[in-house]
Amino acid sequence: MTPFEPSARVLRVLLRAFHLAAFEELPGLLARHAAEAGLHHATVHVADLQEKVLREVTGQGLDAGQGGQETRIDTTLPGRVFRSGQPLSASVDGWVQHWLPVLDGTERLGVLRLDTAGEPDDPTRQTMEDLASLTALLLVARRHHSDSYARLVRINPMSVSAEMQWTLMPPRTFASSRVTITAAMEPAYAAAGDAFDYALAGDTAHLAVFDAMGHNTAAGLTANLAMATCRNRRRQGGSLTDIRDAIEATLIEQFTHTRYTTAVLADLDLATGLLTWINCGHPLPILIRGGRWTTHLHCRPTHPLGTDLGLPATLCREQLEPGDRLLLYTDGITEAHDSKGREFGRDRFVDFIIRHQAGGLAAPETLRRLVHAVLDHHDGRLNDDATVLLCEWHGNAGTAPPVQYGGGPRQDTAGRP
Repeated sequence: MTPFEPSARVLRVLLRAFHLAAFEELPGLLARHAAEAGLHHATVHVADLQEKVLREVTGQGLDAGQGGQETRIDTTLPGRVFRSGQPLSASVDGWVQHWLPVLDGTERLGVLRLDTAGEPDDPTRQTMEDLASLTALLLVARRHHSDSYARLVRINPMSVSAEMQWTLMPPRTFASSRVTITAAMEPAYAAAGDAFDYALAGDTAHLAVFDAMGHNTAAGLTANLAMATCRNRRRQGGSLTDIRDAIEATLIEQFTHTRYTTAVLADLDLATGLLTWINCGHPLPILIRGGRWTTHLHCRPTHPLGTDLGLPATLCREQLEPGDRLLLYTDGITEAHDSKGREFGRDRFVDFIIRHQAGGLAAPETLRRLVHAVLDHHDGRLNDDATVLLCEWHGNAGTAPPVQYGGGPRQDTAGRP
């Protein structure tokens, strides 16, 4: 028997057992099969919607998670693993406690705890990494139809409009060898008129950000209808102009000129770096090149979608260079006011992104800190939705995505964050 055969057997048995298992059964299955490989106290902890805390999945209680451990992401060792995407270990009560990131590609779901009686050998380290990867796949396979998972990742009640938005939007992070796309939206539990979307088709990355009129359920309906129409026409092979016209027609048909949304609709050619976009009365995209703020991408705007003002749609183009970062955002980011009426502002917004990424932070962690900074600036409560989507083109040859699962657990003997 090779050193890796026990690992393969454990993973195979766990995967087969989970085919007919519900989300609530994951903790028991994981703990039982991990123990067979000499890995003890196996627990999985998922991040809440705002990525403030990690909550243990217990499979018990009304919310299938109440009563489990809750740890802060900003101040704990497990939180450090979540923030960095890198595993860490510490000696605790005679055990070596290992914390590993749980990643679906580059989307951060949470962390996995596994304990060993001593320092693990290479096959055991490989088993831990494989279990973390499989745990991510199992979470993704069950979360979309599990109310237990939805309750677990919420620390506040959610409005009806936010329920619609989060159900429809794609995962907040995606990366390939050619592009990284990550997005954030606040207020997470009361979002209404904002929405973001992205998708890949061959050599094209489709990007969109919407900001619908108002901050209520009607605004959420407007943004949802705009995004659904965008996807529908896009999946039929429609051009950006076709998509813009279809959204306009759908909103007018449904709301008869009483509701509208601003938007940026964009296509990025992943082979050449050519960016094409239409600005529908929305804040201009920002381009960051060479680690510094380069410019707004100017484009003559057409009218907000649903207003039927008759302004022509201008198709604008910009040639990106490898490493360029594109920011699409809504005005809730820049116009958030503090108690003295001072805006967070465009300059502070862009400088925040540049400084944090220059320090080596991955894009998802940069946006997590950005939205927390915007919330802090506005005393924890926003009067308007604030959304930002960051797209980095790595070039046609591609580079490694900025969030990776790498290496074995690093030792932190003090166990401190």
